[in-house]
Parts: sequence; C-alpha cells; structure tokens
Amino acid sequence: MQKTVLILGAAGRLGQALGPAFAQAGWQVLAQARKPLPAPLLGQPLIQALRCDALDSGALLQQARQAAAEIPVVINALNPPYHRWEAMLPPLAASAQATAQALGALLMLPGNVYNFGRDLPERLDLSTAERPDTSKARLRIALEARMAAAAAQGLDSVVLRAGDFFGGTGSGSWLDLAIASKLDRGVFVYPGPLNLVHAWAYLPDLAQVFVRVAERRAQLRGHHRYHFAGHAIEGQVLLSTLERLHGRKLKPRRLPWGLMKLGGLLVPSWRAVTEMRYLWERPHRLVDTELLALIGAPSHTALAQALRDSIPALLTPAKAPKLNTKLSP
Repeated sequence: MQKTVLILGAAGRLGQALGPAFAQAGWQVLAQARKPLPAPLLGQPLIQALRCDALDSGALLQQARQAAAEIPVVINALNPPYHRWEAMLPPLAASAQATAQALGALLMLPGNVYNFGRDLPERLDLSTAERPDTSKARLRIALEARMAAAAAQGLDSVVLRAGDFFGGTGSGSWLDLAIASKLDRGVFVYPGPLNLVHAWAYLPDLAQVFVRVAERRAQLRGHHRYHFAGHAIEGQVLLSTLERLHGRKLKPRRLPWGLMKLGGLLVPSWRAVTEMRYLWERPHRLVDTELLALIGAPSHTALAQALRDSIPALLTPAKAPKLNTKLSP
C-alpha cells in the first residue's frame, strides 16, 4: 500500500520543502492550505491539494479520508506570523493534534530552540533544561507538553528540533530578510557578534530528515524528540563564505536593533522579532546523537553549496549579485 502523509501548512516555507521531498520518496502527499498551492507543487502527480482551513478539523478530516484510505503520518507545518503566536499557535496546534489522533497517525512537529529560554547553553541536547522565560518559550513548551501527554490516549508524536531555516522557496528567514538583504550593495547585515555560533537548518536537508524519520513510523510509539544539527556556524564563517561566493569583500554591518525596537511601538511584527535578539547573543548548537541512532547520518549539504542554491532565489533578478559558481563546496 502506498504511504501517505498529510502536510498541514503545505504552502508555507517548510511545507514547500516537505511536499516534494516526500513525493520524490514515493509518498502520496495531501497538501493542506487555505490558498492555492505554489506553482512548484502544482502538477506533481503524487501531490494532492486539500483546500480548507486547518482550524476546521471536520472539513480537514473529511477531505483527507476521501483522498486516502490510510494516513500514517501528519506533519504540523503551520506557522502563524510571529506577532500572532499567542492567538493562533495554540488552536492550530490543537487542531493538528486532534486530526492526527482521529486518523491514528504519527504527528510530526518542527521544533525550535525557543524552549531553552534566554540563557540557553551552547550545547543543546535532549537533557537540556527547558526554561519558559519568554512568551514564545512558554507557548512552545506547552504545545509539546500537550503532545507528550496525549501519548496516554494513544497519540504517537515526534518533535524534530532545528535551528533557523534557510534555503528552499519563498521568503521570511533571517538570511533573506536581513543577512542577504544588501549583498547587492556589498553589505553583510548580521544580527549579532560575528564570533558566536548560531544554529541553522537548510530546508532541503531538513525535509529529507522528516522523510527518513517518517519512514520509521512503526518504531515511533509514544512521544519522541530529536535534534537536527544542521549547520552550526559563526557569523564570520558565514561572511567569509559569502565573500568567496560573491567574489568581493563585504562590509559587515550590525542589524539596527534600536531602530527596530523603536519601530516595534507601532509595528507588532517588529516588536515580535526584537524579542528574539537574545538568540544572536548566545552561542548555541543542536546535538543530534539520538537522531543519528534512529536514521544514521542525516542529509547535509555543504554550506557553500547551500548558500549558492539559496541566495539567487532570495534576491530579485535585478539585485542578484554575480555569484562565483566555480567555487567548490
């Protein structure tokens, strides 16, 4: 029987990476979205759109059951805007959890490092204490706790924790909105000190890991957490790699946090972003020991290649710098 995955939020940045990854692995993909799917997902024979609101669990279940007799995996790739997390994240997560339970499916969730609070240590493993000392940390800790508690009612679930996304299609990451936003002018905008390690997740690699974990569905009873190491790099390494790709020196410039904080008085999204400044002032990396034990070595695209693949899609054609495509990864 063909394996089927239901991706909630398939039109989002992670969803657009997950759909093709599962389809290429031979899975039937049910792609839930409120709006039409992006062009790269349309026309793929193994990807079927489900046009409905993720909060309407009744309509979602009806469409999913009409599309497939059995759905062993549900992925909650829903991610409301930062400034609307308080209002939207809990009900979206509850709907995703109810859908997975009704289908008897494994619920997979992309996690992040917010759970570890403002003073997170450099090494983040499964024993690292969670600290609900920010609003986003409290929301994420509560969300994952509800998933874990539902194991008593038969829900199987996995949290796959990763660093900041980059690559894939669409926009909305630190890389395209800040770091690469002025490369055409020879400027490298960085949110923190260049000598601190920061955790990143290249979306095509992360999507492949989701597929490989989903294929272990039979082993994943109860609640599980795994860390995806991705790319843990200092800002200086990112700068030097971009300079080699760009073929020119770049002028480092700090993100204007003070201006953003001031603007946050009027723009809620700016206020929400400035709340995350601490992540750029604390070195951190994810330790993936348990993930390695489950699936072996995960997909890992070399940094230079990942950036080369990402940046042309992030800058408009008029602004795209001429990249050095002869550089070896």
